[in-house]
Amino acid sequence: MTLMEFSIIPLDKGSSFSKYIANTLTIVDESGLDYRLNPMGTVVEGKWDELMALLTRCFRALEKDSHRISLQVKFDYRKGVSGALESKIRSVKDKAGRSLK
Repeated sequence: MTLMEFSIIPLDKGSSFSKYIANTLTIVDESGLDYRLNPMGTVVEGKWDELMALLTRCFRALEKDSHRISLQVKFDYRKGVSGALESKIRSVKDKAGRSLK
């Protein structure tokens, strides 16, 4: 499985992007893939082809409303691992020996 963290924003819509992020999250939610929203982006877990298709759908949807888009993406592929959205955080908390924010 692969984790993909991405941030996609329209650069031609002023200083507030929450409406567009909410629209993107509807697409992510409808994909059925496990995901987590964070203050700087969204992390989604899935197979490579699923993630690339999702990223393309999100881009195409935003492209309809925007003439300029900023997109940052990073991937973490680990063969034979699933549930990394939860397990990576749990591992760090266990090693820290305390609750983390």
